[in-house]
Amino acid sequence: MDVRFREVDPFDCWIWLRFDHPLLDGERGYLETAFDSWFFLGKLGGFNAENLQAHEAGADLSWLAYDEEAEGRALPALMHSMSALEVWQDRARCWVDLGTSDALALDVLVNTLLQIDRDVVEILEVVIGGLEEDWPVEEQPEALFPLRGS
Repeated sequence: MDVRFREVDPFDCWIWLRFDHPLLDGERGYLETAFDSWFFLGKLGGFNAENLQAHEAGADLSWLAYDEEAEGRALPALMHSMSALEVWQDRARCWVDLGTSDALALDVLVNTLLQIDRDVVEILEVVIGGLEEDWPVEEQPEALFPLRGS
């Protein structure tokens, strides 16, 4: 699976996927569930790189003293909105307003798509950001900042 980043606007970000064949219903359902789950975690503040206490503790998590005050000092990292997954021929796309969530959210999504590529459906390419010339986009009604000259 080839992963590429283009111009990324966190408040108006398209995620593009290309497959080796048109998606079957089960494959599409799996992808929709993955994107929905990812978004709900982001909407609830799950992708906050300012509060990665277990990760930063290292390999030994036994008896980790979780610092609730440190968590309280972290700025909120909340995704704002996401469109439904759209599928066309052998491609799919999804629009997301990443809000104040950290780039950690994109790493989690890419890791998830890598596993889907191994276990469910071959994903040839994932492109984060930018637009595709042959698949025009419309302004998203949830967008905080409508299309700016795009």
